[in-house]
Amino acid sequence: MNRKNFSLRLAGALCALGLGWPVWSVAADEAPDAFIKRVAVETLDAVKADKSLKNGDVAKIMQLVDTKLVQHINFRRMTALATGPSWRKATPEQQKRLQEEFKLLLVRTYSGALSQVSDQTIEVKPLRGDIDDKNLVIRTEVKGRGDPIQLDYRLEKTPGEGAGWMIYDLNVLGIWLIENYKSQFTKEINNGGLDGLINSLAERNKSNTKKP
Repeated sequence: MNRKNFSLRLAGALCALGLGWPVWSVAADEAPDAFIKRVAVETLDAVKADKSLKNGDVAKIMQLVDTKLVQHINFRRMTALATGPSWRKATPEQQKRLQEEFKLLLVRTYSGALSQVSDQTIEVKPLRGDIDDKNLVIRTEVKGRGDPIQLDYRLEKTPGEGAGWMIYDLNVLGIWLIENYKSQFTKEINNGGLDGLINSLAERNKSNTKKP
């Protein structure tokens, strides 16, 4: 699947991602499948009730991401995994820029999908494996008009006070987000180094800003 097709599939699925906007009062002992189910329903309800979110208001989405979402998405781990071995060679400033640009790219993809929300529902599949697995995968199906969309999540459990689940990867129709971006990032790094990758992401984000 090429970059354009994957992005379209990703956008279509993200509208029911479960990376919710409402209150995130997560109990430390909440089951991972219950966590995904809860925030997915909250997300769909919130988007349907808020026209600015549904219309893809990027400024409002970014505000909600910063206040409600960041603490439940491990963007740093996502960026590190997508960047590969070069992440460890990056300076703190390069890591910061990479994470910021990658997050913005994903959020803008999400904002473009919100206008597609209508009657979608999400079905969480029975949990496989042990709840203590380090590589815990929650499988779901997004249902609405057209064929169901496979959407799976990789979760990790954070330890200590305020422990809860964090999402660090997702699978749309058999393609993991990190794996897909890793191949793209590797090409960019091979051609222009880490700064080349950062500049490429920044240019893509600027281009996306100009799109209606």
